Amino acid sequence: MSDKQVEFKDPSRLMPWIKYFLSFQVLLAFVAIGSNLMEYQLLTDFQNGVYFSQEMAVADAEANDMRQAVIAFSYLGVFIVSGVLILRWIYQSNQNVRYLGAKDMAFTPAWSIGFYFIPILSLFKPYQAMKEIWQASQDPTNWQTEKVSVILGIWWFFWIANSMLGQAVFRMSRKAEEISEIMNVNLVSQASEVISIPLALVTWLLIKNVSNAQITLQEHKISLHEMSEETEIKAADATA
Repeated sequence: MSDKQVEFKDPSRLMPWIKYFLSFQVLLAFVAIGSNLMEYQLLTDFQNGVYFSQEMAVADAEANDMRQAVIAFSYLGVFIVSGVLILRWIYQSNQNVRYLGAKDMAFTPAWSIGFYFIPILSLFKPYQAMKEIWQASQDPTNWQTEKVSVILGIWWFFWIANSMLGQAVFRMSRKAEEISEIMNVNLVSQASEVISIPLALVTWLLIKNVSNAQITLQEHKISLHEMSEETEIKAADATA
């Protein structure tokens, strides 16, 4: 793997945008949970034969489908944008620790995000890449000996759980035809939305910790460089 260095990218430029979109995700997750509860009640009414008018049942079903579609597309849009921002942050963070002095890293900036899209490997490789970034952000010169915070494990647990539930919802929804089957899809979807809330929060905590550590290292590096320049100037003046 290459240890090619590029200039330091200040993570504070991306952090506000990531925070905003993760906040939108949390807000939409709460909205989606409320909407799914309403849908579950509607399905329960259908199952129990509460409706005496077919026209009213159809109208309520269409209104529910429209509401669910709007929320789903809104959440998907926010999720995609926040995902792109986070992947960009991961790429830059990997570059930054190399600039700060980290050597012999197993994951390049490209592969630190590329493994998210490869089946099976996506279950553990992205965690390993993020672990390297975390360690190198604490001490680039001796990153291999750095301990990893529990934040990393919690983040990955929620990420895997949310991904598995999302896949389950997709597969179940394709086969669901009976009301009872649709209700089961609804319950799994609610579980996914509930998990997405702590996932967003711990993701932000992870990003904030790594970013702040890198910013501190860069400020220290600049300070040492300025002190070195001052020493050289003073030495030059003394010999003049």
